[in-house]
Amino acid sequence: MKRIHHQNRFTALIFASLIVISSCFAQKSKVDFGDKWKGEIAAFDKLNQTEKYPDNSILFLGSSSIRLWSTIKEELSPYPIIQRGFGGSNSPAVEYYTERIVYPHQFSAVAIFIANDITGSPNDLTPKESVATFRKIIKTIRAKYKKQPIFIIEITPSQSRWKKWSVIQEDNALLKALCQKQKNLYFIETAQSFLNEKGEPRNELFREDHLHLNRDGYKIWGKLIKAEIDKVLKDKG
Repeated sequence: MKRIHHQNRFTALIFASLIVISSCFAQKSKVDFGDKWKGEIAAFDKLNQTEKYPDNSILFLGSSSIRLWSTIKEELSPYPIIQRGFGGSNSPAVEYYTERIVYPHQFSAVAIFIANDITGSPNDLTPKESVATFRKIIKTIRAKYKKQPIFIIEITPSQSRWKKWSVIQEDNALLKALCQKQKNLYFIETAQSFLNEKGEPRNELFREDHLHLNRDGYKIWGKLIKAEIDKVLKDKG
């Protein structure tokens, strides 16, 4: 009888611990998504009120490589651009804000680049978790925009995350497979152009942080992305 009592008490302690852990995760999510990018998302809301975007714009959604692309309008010309990248965001953060960022707009296509799911951090997603979240982003977009093409841009190899490149490659492969399975979903391959003859990152195309592209890097990136968008939109036109 005493043994049963101890077992019941142990079970109750385990259950209570799980509740506490779940609560901590919930609070963490609230802080990460509700506060971390509060200013940047509010700035997007303000832009929606002050700027007018043509219905044939391309909406670029994602992390800091989109936010820092200061020459995006030049490199993607003549397409009008809606630039909606927020620094350090991963796919769960983008998924959390997708409706708020995307739904105010009309556009001819969406391009998504998110590079922070796999960084070498203890909080990294697995490739399968990353792709599962991309599925949610696409599902949210498709709930309102049935026909517009959606492009997923390949995660770029960089020296700062080179130790995780094999895992990032797995993520890229799963994202490419996802695009091959869904109608009107396209994968833009870019990684090979950022590797040298030794198969290592071309550091001359990156800023001093060896993570974000410099002016020359963006020129190459823009050319590759525009070529794929051109091909799809011209076929549809």
